[in-house]
Amino acid sequence: MGNEVLSLRECNLSPEIIKQNVLPCYNLQNSQISIIKFKDTDKQRAVYRIDFKEKSYCLKKVYYNMKDLLYVYSAIEWLYRNNIRAPKLLPTVDNNRFVSYDDMLFILTPWIEGEKCSFDNIDHVICSVKKLSRIHSISRDFQPILGSSLKEGYDDYYISTLKHFQDLLKTSNEAFKYKDTFSRQFISTFDTNLRLAKISLDISYKIDNADLSKSLCHGDYVNKNLIFPSDLDPWIIDFDKCQTDYSARDLAYFMRRLLKRENTKWNLDLALSILKTYNEYSPLTESDLRYLISYICFPQKYWKISRDYYKNINKCNKSAFLTLLSNATSKTNLQYDFAISIVDEVQKEFDTTLL
Repeated sequence: MGNEVLSLRECNLSPEIIKQNVLPCYNLQNSQISIIKFKDTDKQRAVYRIDFKEKSYCLKKVYYNMKDLLYVYSAIEWLYRNNIRAPKLLPTVDNNRFVSYDDMLFILTPWIEGEKCSFDNIDHVICSVKKLSRIHSISRDFQPILGSSLKEGYDDYYISTLKHFQDLLKTSNEAFKYKDTFSRQFISTFDTNLRLAKISLDISYKIDNADLSKSLCHGDYVNKNLIFPSDLDPWIIDFDKCQTDYSARDLAYFMRRLLKRENTKWNLDLALSILKTYNEYSPLTESDLRYLISYICFPQKYWKISRDYYKNINKCNKSAFLTLLSNATSKTNLQYDFAISIVDEVQKEFDTTLL
């Protein structure tokens, strides 16, 4: 904590400096301030808890520019006005929604009390999926306010999957060349992971981008950004990565994060329950289903770890990479069985053809 405070002071983000230069803009200069998070990276971030009288607030130093901030503000307002619990940006004393200090931008929201979404709690999971489907359905025609940036995704998922598939083939050549411990571990599960990647590639090839549902997407819809109060109607926080995009990507990101865990590892019934729940509130097209299944079936960790290892083989911590790969490959057979089963089950349940 000592080094962190020193680093905060060096970049004018220490609690003392914030108290003197930012909090007066909210008439909160007499508050208690504590550091919650600080990341001194290219996307520098700082989060503080502000306690004043009987109320608590979250002060955040954002890493993006004013146009992107206006976009985030637009998204939060849109959702809030459609009865989605998203913490509003509170006004300054002169009625702005941010503070500019030393070429940095700060926003203030209420501090949200509650329990972080537990992926081991099925009620939390299902409520989160219902909420995501609601967010997508009410934001099909979302438009940010004038002066905002235009934040859009819409990457061609087949092109992305093809590139990753080709990366795996190139990496296998590297593995056979080096034949070190990492390479032997990589090769031992290569055939199964390549079959997984092939399933994903074949499904993504049949995605019709024009048939994909579009909406405002959170971009990081995972358990840490879902806060449950006692009434089980979650608050959605941290809209830094929000943009208009294919809705399926938001749901697929949530599902993959959930399914790869030890306690829920590639649980077919859980995955089908999520798809049915989402579909009930926001109907999925055939291409939405293809995107989802292709996304969650691709051996993402295996691809990423091996790619990064061979890119940095002369300077990386080989032992650490080997541990990461071993953890990633420990569930390869489970993921492969899941992929085969979910393709069959989704085709039957949704009366569709994925491959």
